[in-house]
Amino acid sequence: MVKSYLRYEPALSFGVIVSVEGNIAYDSSGKHLLTPALEKVVVPLSLSLLSHPRPSSSSLVAVGYADGSIRIWDSEKGTCETTLNGHKGAVTVLRYNKPGALLASGSKDNDVILWDVVGETGLFRLRGHRDQVTDLVFLESTKKLVSSSKDKFLRVWDLETQHCMQIISGHHSEIWAMDVDPEERYLVTGSADPEIRFYTVKHDSDNRQAISNEKGAVSVNNGDMPAQNKWEVLKLFGEIKRQSKDRVATVRFNKSGSLLACQVAGKTLDIFHVLEDVLASQDTKHASEEDGNTPTITVSDVFKHLQTVRAGKKICSISFSPITPKSSLATLALSLNNNLLEFYSIESSTTTKTLAIELQGHRSDVRSVTLSSDNTLLMSTSHNAVKIWNPSTGSCLRTIDSDYGLCGLIIPQNKYAFVGTKSGKIEVIDIGSGTCIDTMEAHGGSVRSIAALPNENGFVTGSADHDVKFWEYQIKQKPGQDLKNLVLSNARTMKMNDDVLVVAVSPDAKYIAVALLDCTVKVFFLDSFKFFLSLYGHKLPVLCMDVSSDGDLIVTGSADKNLKIWGLDFGNCHKSLFAHADSVMAVQFVRNTHYMFSVGKDRLVKYWDADKFELLLTLEGHHADVWGLAVSSRGDFLVTGSHDRSLRRWDRTEEPFFIEEEKEKRLEEMFEADIENAFENKHVPREELPEEGAVALAGKKTQETLTATDLIIDALDVAEVELQRIAEHQEENTTGNVTEYQPNVVMLGLSPSNYVLRAFTNIHTNDLEQALLALPFSDGLKLLSYFKDWTSNPDKVELVCRVTTVLLQTHYNQLVTTPAARPVLTLLKDILYERVKESKDTLGFNLAAMDHLKQLMASRSDALFRDAKAKLLEIRSQQSKRLEARTDTKEEKRRKKKKKTSSDMHSLTGF
Repeated sequence: MVKSYLRYEPALSFGVIVSVEGNIAYDSSGKHLLTPALEKVVVPLSLSLLSHPRPSSSSLVAVGYADGSIRIWDSEKGTCETTLNGHKGAVTVLRYNKPGALLASGSKDNDVILWDVVGETGLFRLRGHRDQVTDLVFLESTKKLVSSSKDKFLRVWDLETQHCMQIISGHHSEIWAMDVDPEERYLVTGSADPEIRFYTVKHDSDNRQAISNEKGAVSVNNGDMPAQNKWEVLKLFGEIKRQSKDRVATVRFNKSGSLLACQVAGKTLDIFHVLEDVLASQDTKHASEEDGNTPTITVSDVFKHLQTVRAGKKICSISFSPITPKSSLATLALSLNNNLLEFYSIESSTTTKTLAIELQGHRSDVRSVTLSSDNTLLMSTSHNAVKIWNPSTGSCLRTIDSDYGLCGLIIPQNKYAFVGTKSGKIEVIDIGSGTCIDTMEAHGGSVRSIAALPNENGFVTGSADHDVKFWEYQIKQKPGQDLKNLVLSNARTMKMNDDVLVVAVSPDAKYIAVALLDCTVKVFFLDSFKFFLSLYGHKLPVLCMDVSSDGDLIVTGSADKNLKIWGLDFGNCHKSLFAHADSVMAVQFVRNTHYMFSVGKDRLVKYWDADKFELLLTLEGHHADVWGLAVSSRGDFLVTGSHDRSLRRWDRTEEPFFIEEEKEKRLEEMFEADIENAFENKHVPREELPEEGAVALAGKKTQETLTATDLIIDALDVAEVELQRIAEHQEENTTGNVTEYQPNVVMLGLSPSNYVLRAFTNIHTNDLEQALLALPFSDGLKLLSYFKDWTSNPDKVELVCRVTTVLLQTHYNQLVTTPAARPVLTLLKDILYERVKESKDTLGFNLAAMDHLKQLMASRSDALFRDAKAKLLEIRSQQSKRLEARTDTKEEKRRKKKKKTSSDMHSLTGF
């Protein structure tokens, strides 16, 4: 009988406030701050405060992932609305346009993709950069997109014609960030250069303005600019010298455009004030250029350095709050590289730190994790703190300041805990009060390992000072104190001939195993310290080990990436397993079994059967080296701690699995990971570099697209067989053999055309193009024959147009040379244009009706149906007209008065 096992699944991840790689972002309302926490997006704070929120009242948030996918999340419901696959490298930047209907993404694969958020599909891919895309900016007024890259160039893309219309050089190093002010007057870029560069943005309205020639005459060219200026959207305005020598990481304007923040890859952040009066004078400069005495406005006149914000640690990302408090200029959120969020109030003369979020996570990597005997408490150690957690909920119960903790132990009754530190001390922690009640100078070197002694009030420590020490503890009242406290004393000491890395005690308290720096493991009798066995075989030092509950097996994990299973009776090596792709950091048996878990620097958690020497499961989730492991006493869950500052709980489920099935699944995953290098693609010539400003399809080939292609082919085959059966049945009826037709139950009562259409509706919109690209020509020709029926449904006209366009572009040469395709194409030519025109007419009629309703609502309501900005512009225009009218009235009165005075003088003098 085949043996089955119970599966372990990821259940909880906690301890991470903000990841180092991702950026923080306020939502459009300014009430919440969104932070990336490894593979999650969390909302840690609600104010009355690797993601980009949609710039509208919508709660949708776009999140880019390291695998190249983009997921659209509903921040209120916490659900993933759609997934967009197109990039082959990690997504580095995301930007919505102002209406929120378009999303631009940049990646490490050097491409920029424009996505239709409403249609949930990719529109096109823009190629041209020679290195990672670092930032993107929409220019709404000109329908352009600006991209920056590590190749030191800016590119301006025309979204209507889908081509690169301007390439801007000048930076001497990689461009890391850029932004444009809300009025789209200035675009600012930051790099490793000592200056920040500013560019003026040319709007489409500027092309239609009059152009003065050298003689002062004015000529109009109907929007046709001179050849050297026609494609110039960005023009260099000037530079500002930076104070920091670190490279620029982020530049951002606040919502009103009055402040500019320049964050460097360090601890400082420069705030610049944008002078509105200078901008207003610049807007009216052209009106007064006739006198020739207009002073030139420089970048230093517009952007004035306001102040410098200095954080305690390196700043990873920044975000301005859309809500501007009355008492300050802006609120700014910072994410730091030590898993911390800070909030600052920016004022005209100073910057005040208002809030910090830090208690829910460690400031550095988690070095060890320890569960209590009843599995109700979890202790984790790091370089400056010890934290006590509830492993069931992931909530932090206590935070205790500590030295650099390398190992820990919680004693029964859960009142006290011991922490071994890098400085050689043992700290006694009172869990109830959350304080360190005693610190003992235990060793002359770092305390590497702590192991509890079974059925005794004691434990063993191993240190880099070559000592293994046995400790006893008891709770008693010290002289001069009213309360009873835990008292720790050294009972015995073993001297070793090298640094001690790990100690392990057998559950029957018969043996103690000591791993030394010389790559050996020495086994001694616990009572007499008499030497028993020497386990030799690892090529590098043993970093972890554990003894099974029955005392039969001992497993050792080493820096040589191997696990070795030994018999504790004779010291023979049962099996050596190549376990991890990097050092094995922790290993532990499940109690009362020979199953074991191991973790390593390759970020993986692995589940093993030590009797069959088989790998059972590979648990993925951590994003950095895994340092610590703790398995519950019942084996129903385990907790791991990592260099990514996260703690993860993995729960045992009731779902059984078999070893052979898991092996097949791992082979399938390897195949999926190598889809891009499949056999049919190996002999296709590939360009080393993409064509300058080339446009390509947005999607990419994945397992989902291949599955979608198979579904289409299966549906076409079933429908073809059904059509043949229908034709045969009709022929039999004409010959006089009248029989009742029995439809195919697989088609669910649908006609062949509707059955194929049903297969298309089950395909994700973003996967449709790639699924059609993998479709053979013969099946594509069959598909064209169904389009006549589909176009009768107005809701499917858009789908038919998309599919037809892809098929024509893909199989153009075959369709032209295939006589059987001509009748189908001729029929589609007559039908498709008519159906598309009907759909456009319907859409235009509906839009006109909505505009009419909008005007009716505006006329019947006191609140104008327009945005506040348009209202403000209207008010300013009215005020300007009133001012001009007043000026004209005063001038008219002055002229009349002057005329009257002149008339009086004429009557008096006679002249």
